[in-house]
Amino acid sequence: MVAHINRRLTERVEPFKVVDVSMTEDDALQAVAKYKPDLILLDIYLPSGNGISFLQKLRQEEIPADVILITAAKDTNTIYQTLRYGAIDYIIKPFDLERLEKSLKNYLALRNVLAKDKDISQEDLDRLNQLQVESSVESSSEHSRPPGQLPKGVHSLTLDQIICFLLKQEQPLSCQQIAGYLSMSKITVWRYLEYLVEQNKVAVELEYGTKGRPTKLYFVNAKT
Repeated sequence: MVAHINRRLTERVEPFKVVDVSMTEDDALQAVAKYKPDLILLDIYLPSGNGISFLQKLRQEEIPADVILITAAKDTNTIYQTLRYGAIDYIIKPFDLERLEKSLKNYLALRNVLAKDKDISQEDLDRLNQLQVESSVESSSEHSRPPGQLPKGVHSLTLDQIICFLLKQEQPLSCQQIAGYLSMSKITVWRYLEYLVEQNKVAVELEYGTKGRPTKLYFVNAKT
């Protein structure tokens, strides 16, 4: 579901067109061989396979595709590995649509500069490097929506992902279950769920076990 949301968001940025969505490492390798894409949006955590392994195989086979990582993995070792294998940007989930849009536009600017049939100036390279630095700084900090829309730390993209997921569920789910399905941190999902409860868009029921505190189960409020 998240992959298809990312597809829709990507195609909102002209002139990008998504040619395939793959859920496993093997399927992705077959899709790359078939479609020969210019750019790949890649997650580290795949249902089958691993994003870093996929990226290694791309480079070993000298496949000329650029890669932007969109993933919840944020440990320094993983980031370092992907950069070593030539990832041109790294976006940490959850993220804003504006961050993805900026990354795609920066990539387009890079392609346009490299497509010129002439030598590139130091000024061109410095300008491209500055764009990448600005994007990296933005990805490491939280950005609020304009006043009156969403509070600080609550981003529209993440909010939409959680609501869309809950709308498809037939049974209430716990915060931990939702976080697992969406590959987000439990703390992040809990914060968004509590905000949705405050807005009366999501309701809560309690599940009592034999020991300990009851578990909160979340579902979309039918009155909204």
